[in-house]
Amino acid sequence: MAFEHVSVLLNETVDGLNVKPDGVYVDATLGGGGHAYEVCRRLGSKGRFIGIDQDADAIKAAGERLKGFGEKVTIIRSNYRDMKPQLQNIGVDKVDGIVIDLGVSSYQLDTAERGFSYRVDAPLDMRMDGEEECNSSLTAEEILAEWSIKDLTHIFRDYGEDANAYQIAKGIVRHRENGGYVKTTGELVELIRYILPAPVQRKMGGHPARKIFQALRIAVNDEINALNEALDGAVKVLAPGGKIIVISYHSLEDRMVKHRFRKWKEEWLGDMNPRKALVPTEEEIESNYKSRSAKLRVFETEIKNGGVPNALQRIPT
Repeated sequence: MAFEHVSVLLNETVDGLNVKPDGVYVDATLGGGGHAYEVCRRLGSKGRFIGIDQDADAIKAAGERLKGFGEKVTIIRSNYRDMKPQLQNIGVDKVDGIVIDLGVSSYQLDTAERGFSYRVDAPLDMRMDGEEECNSSLTAEEILAEWSIKDLTHIFRDYGEDANAYQIAKGIVRHRENGGYVKTTGELVELIRYILPAPVQRKMGGHPARKIFQALRIAVNDEINALNEALDGAVKVLAPGGKIIVISYHSLEDRMVKHRFRKWKEEWLGDMNPRKALVPTEEEIESNYKSRSAKLRVFETEIKNGGVPNALQRIPT
């Protein structure tokens, strides 16, 4: 299956970067290269683009899409949490813009063996790079087989924001204690439907397994720590006047990004510009329903007194 993914908030992202022809830009979650292509189109002969992704299929697809831009493009296979050291490895100390899109690609959702979708029966894997030698130490299957009620409740409540977190966690562990072993996405969906009474499922306003699958994916890929580490690195490599754009898809991620941007503002590193998150238009949602929950936030580092950098100079590198 070809790697297909419709870039969310594409125009808003590229406009937000305000690409300089001779600038250096990073897409830390490259995917199929949709945002990257539009950035590269705006670069001049002295501009540079670096794309980072941990998924081998994404790297291959983006490489093919961006090959026409020649040597100005560098693609690195890595988790975006390691953006700063990866940039240092290729001699890049400062960049003018960074894009981080936290969404799961349509390709990943539609590739059954990845185990991301509750609509297709497949092994419960959920590792983003889809390989046995990947950085993720656990699969979703192993989490369900080994974690305690307390730990499962924690991820279902905090990562999935599921009001039925404890009930589902207790049901999974009880099923396990009775000899049940959940190996596939279909088995997990069936078990959740069994655990939750029908009236509760009707009130949920969506598929009863949706938030549990989200929680497991976040836990398997250590997404919360990865985002924190990526933001730590991003602010240290942004040049004065540089911009970081983050697109999130659920409230937990968006709160993390918003709070971090506010913290940077309090430290006099710059400001959110625009102040509020941008969301897809009705037209975009109609053409790409998966974009409906997206929120885009922009932070711009400050330039002071005609180009003299402010507190950015005080950030340890």
